[in-house]
Amino acid sequence: MVKNPDHVTIAVTDLERSKHFFELLDFELKITDVISGEEVAKYMDVPDIEADHLTMVLKGAEPRFEIQLLHYRNPKIFSDPKISNLARPGYNHLCFKVENIELAVDHLRKNGIKIRSHIMEYLHRKLVYIEGPEYITVELAEWL
Repeated sequence: MVKNPDHVTIAVTDLERSKHFFELLDFELKITDVISGEEVAKYMDVPDIEADHLTMVLKGAEPRFEIQLLHYRNPKIFSDPKISNLARPGYNHLCFKVENIELAVDHLRKNGIKIRSHIMEYLHRKLVYIEGPEYITVELAEWL
C-alpha cells in the first residue's frame, strides 16, 4: 500500500532559521506559498488559517523527499522546548542517513547547530541526535 515517504511538515515560529537548518542538511527551497482560505481551513481543521508554506527538497534523493515548513500567521503558535523530551508519547524523531557522521557533526557544529548526544554505535550504525527547529530531534545515521 505505502510506497515511500513523501514529506514531513514542521510548524515553525522562526522561518528563516528553520530554512537555514535544512539547507545545512542539503535541502533546497523549491516552492514558497501562502496557504489560506476555507478549503485549507476545513482540510487542516484550523479556522481562519493563514500560513507561509515552504517546500524544501533533499538534493539527489530518489525518490523525492520534502520537508515542508509551515509558518503560521494566523493562528499564532508558540514554541515548546518540552517537545525535545523523547520520553513522551507521539512524534519522537526523524532520522537521515549520512555517509560520514563525524564530518556531518563537525559541519553542523561549525554552523551553530546543537548536538544533543555523543556518537554511538547501535544496530550496525553510528548514530547521533541533533536539535532541529522548534526543539524537534533529528537523528543522523551512518551505516557500518
